[in-house]
Amino acid sequence: MKLNLLCSALFLSSVFITNPVNAKETTGLAHAKKVSVSADAYQGFIYPNQAQNAISLSFDDARFSQIDVGLPLLNKLGVKATFYVVPNAVEERLSGWQQAVKSGHEIANHTANHVCSGNFEWLRQKGLGLEQLDLAWLAEDMAIGNRYIEDKLGVTATGFAYPCGHTFVGQGTQTQSYVPLVAQKFTVGRTWNDETGNNPNYVDMAQVAAVRMDGMSFEQLKEQIEFMRVNNSWIVLAGHEVGKGDWYTVDAKVLEQLIGYLNDPKNGFWLDTVANVADYIEQKRKLTQ
Repeated sequence: MKLNLLCSALFLSSVFITNPVNAKETTGLAHAKKVSVSADAYQGFIYPNQAQNAISLSFDDARFSQIDVGLPLLNKLGVKATFYVVPNAVEERLSGWQQAVKSGHEIANHTANHVCSGNFEWLRQKGLGLEQLDLAWLAEDMAIGNRYIEDKLGVTATGFAYPCGHTFVGQGTQTQSYVPLVAQKFTVGRTWNDETGNNPNYVDMAQVAAVRMDGMSFEQLKEQIEFMRVNNSWIVLAGHEVGKGDWYTVDAKVLEQLIGYLNDPKNGFWLDTVANVADYIEQKRKLTQ
């Protein structure tokens, strides 16, 4: 059986080597000729302190445990994170979020109503499923979030995280992406539950990939991060609750272990907010244009 599999693998590899696909002649790749990437497109990338990778910690929804558990831990360890907030949750812990701003953490937009797919029953029943909305409605919902952040926290949100990682409105043939809207209104748009880091020479700042850190052990997080370090990637981690809990919780002890690992110079990471890393990457890219 193993011999057969080996022979099959060798045969397939020989086919792909001796018969390379011609994009111009292959129906499935008819548009490949429109995308040109030179062989030397990746030139490497240098971060502050000669770090191999940049990494950002981010948290969604302004959960109470972020104020009660997460922020005290981050402040104790001297780490700045990015928080994507919704107004009603901030209001419940307003003084805590005002203190988060004073401590230097980034506050960013997560819409006012946390709109995701209507496959979430509670949203669909309110008429707030993305399939039920349009771009104009969503633009106003973002604006409400921004006004609240400015009025109550005294900062301008330059970042945005797509609730549930969903980036569309409408259904079927009427579906539209709202990525262009985010690109117009924000400096950075962050997705969710992705499977990759971000190539600093290539990443679209309106669609910065983020990988989950909820419900994972330190060993699992370390393995995930190490796997994604190729091409001097910028790795964005995203979580929700902080403390002890379910699949949507970053264990506080795990978070402390993780920060210790990321802050150790010999491991080669630059740890900073999404906004600061994005700004650094953009400035470096301008120098090479």
